[in-house]
Amino acid sequence: MKARVLALASAATALVALAALPARAALEQGAAAPDFSTKAYLAGKEFNFNLNEALKKGPVVLYFFPAAYTPGCQIEAHLFAEAADEFKAQHATVIGVTAGKTDQLEKFSTDTQYCSGKFAMAADTDLKIATNYKSLMAERPLSDRTSYVIGKDHKVALVYSNLNPNDHVIQTMAAVKKLNGKS
Repeated sequence: MKARVLALASAATALVALAALPARAALEQGAAAPDFSTKAYLAGKEFNFNLNEALKKGPVVLYFFPAAYTPGCQIEAHLFAEAADEFKAQHATVIGVTAGKTDQLEKFSTDTQYCSGKFAMAADTDLKIATNYKSLMAERPLSDRTSYVIGKDHKVALVYSNLNPNDHVIQTMAAVKKLNGKS
């Protein structure tokens, strides 16, 4: 009986410890954004995306998503496409990055239901970008749903992690406007 009580107490302690861990370990606001270059697609055309070059034009909205052509990712891409002109008016560059279904990104970047060729999509085939941004799912080797806004000073101005895709555009747009002094 004593052994069973000790085992239950030990299990309860372990559960409490696990519950205390943060659900996501994304980069913190104010952190230096890791530089990266990667193959990307814009309206089906391949190009090399470089964060440093993009930051010369203005803030960068870097959003990680699990995989092309999955329900949440389709919603999120569609919402970013709808807001693309407003991001451009704020001199912000939007790029979606994924490790999932990377062979479909060229098509996904042109799909009129989702991206509509309005912003770049990049493949993170070796998970290096997601690892550097601490944006990996714990349970499988895919990028999670985390959005970053990076200022021209290369600092992370916003980190927003939420598996629900609906508020990523709202959160990132507010951060971009704040960086531009338009909040």
